Amino acid sequence: MSRRYLHHESPWLLALLAAMVALGPLSVDMYIPAMPNMMVALDTTISSMHLTMSAYLTGFAVFHLVCGPLADRYGRKPILLLGTAVFVIGCLGCAVSTTIDQLLLFRLLQGIGACVGPTLARTVTRDVFGPTRAARALSLIAMLMALAPAVAPTLGGIMLLVLPWNSIFVFLAVYGAVMIVLIQRLLAESLPQRQSLHPLVIARNYRELVMDPFYLSVTVGSGLVYAGLIAYLSSSSFVYIEMLGVPVEYFGLVFLTAVAGYMIGSGISARLAGRFHSEQVMLLGSALALFACVLILSAAYIWPRSVLALMLPMMFYSTGLGLVLPHAMAIALRPFPHIAGTASALLGFVQMSLSAAASALSGIFLTDTPLPMLWAMLIISLLAMVLALRSHRLYHLSNP
Repeated sequence: MSRRYLHHESPWLLALLAAMVALGPLSVDMYIPAMPNMMVALDTTISSMHLTMSAYLTGFAVFHLVCGPLADRYGRKPILLLGTAVFVIGCLGCAVSTTIDQLLLFRLLQGIGACVGPTLARTVTRDVFGPTRAARALSLIAMLMALAPAVAPTLGGIMLLVLPWNSIFVFLAVYGAVMIVLIQRLLAESLPQRQSLHPLVIARNYRELVMDPFYLSVTVGSGLVYAGLIAYLSSSSFVYIEMLGVPVEYFGLVFLTAVAGYMIGSGISARLAGRFHSEQVMLLGSALALFACVLILSAAYIWPRSVLALMLPMMFYSTGLGLVLPHAMAIALRPFPHIAGTASALLGFVQMSLSAAASALSGIFLTDTPLPMLWAMLIISLLAMVLALRSHRLYHLSNP
């Protein structure tokens, strides 16, 4: 390996991988404070603004199915560079959009480009750290990555005080360009074995994944927990700013409890790796997310106009998410080192498809109360808990 590349023992490798993963949450969280302003500027509706989230998530989801096989054939690094370049183009297109239709198109393109960062960062982690150390490495990456949603809404809100909403997408384009330089200069190729791009081989690889009940339960279960968060995020600017009267410059502070919870969950997740098997940690996180949804829904009926009653229970939900995601990724990739890119891609496709659906549905039913969003989160978390229990049972059946 060339000395200019980061060694797998370097903490800077984890930082670079976290920065790659952060492409996803930055693209979601940073423009959320601007959604009400964008709705007025583009002369559109709340439901159409929710579609800008769904368009991004759809592109993010669908390109996973292409990105994984390409990375298993041509390597992680070339696909990372190409995808991030597409992300930059999508961001610039969003910045110059003058209609909601144009914005939807470029958000779709932005999502297509953004998906390579999180997907292939997980894959590189599996390549470099192996099946046993991947859960801890992914947890540490999640802790570092949590800085993005901690900073993004506040930064977006502050930018809106002095700059138009377009500036947020220019900032994201610059971030993407910096990532291209860092990936090119610092990241070594980690592909262990080239796979064929023959359609039958790709279909066989995907069939191997979807026919595995363990993989499917873990992937859908973790995807549901993440979809619950996206349902909350996509509605949050309208709920907090328009329904509860939070000033836009303080909107980012609303996210601090959720971000703190995610960092706590990721930290606990890293500590528990090696002490408990990943299925146990995922079950614990799913239970915590379900408890948070019960708590937040109950609080909304008792204190319907309280910001804290909505904000504080989300800390428990995001803590549960911080426990679920790293271990779900490790479980899903563990049996498939030969097709790690494809396995990571399908996991991302399922997560983002569920999230796109959750965002669109919450936008349809959201009117003048957050209750539709909260009921959706409760149902989603209940289903996730059922699948976490099934994954736990399957683990014990295969490891008596």
